[in-house]
Amino acid sequence: MTETLKRNRRPTAPGLLLKELFLTPRGIVHKEFAADIEISEKQLSLIVNGRRMMPVVAGRIAKALNTTPRLWLNAQAAVDDWDIQQELRNWEPKITYQAPERMLKEA
Repeated sequence: MTETLKRNRRPTAPGLLLKELFLTPRGIVHKEFAADIEISEKQLSLIVNGRRMMPVVAGRIAKALNTTPRLWLNAQAAVDDWDIQQELRNWEPKITYQAPERMLKEA
């Protein structure tokens, strides 16, 4: 079993990646990009400023920038994973349920 890398900081939000690696270097204006992918300027602004990117928007961004939706979805998943781990770091369930025996054998 592989050990996951322990992060000391929150992963970079996909909106910041979008801004810093794609829009700004290419001189793409947010207003025009939002119109091109058919979302509101406000929605793009929220994404660029760290709000959650929805899968359909990830797909539109991917098509517009000739990337894959997986790039944006993975970036969002990393942020979501970090956030939930931070939120639940001191929480413990009252009971931990084991997987059925047959599932353990298949794994």
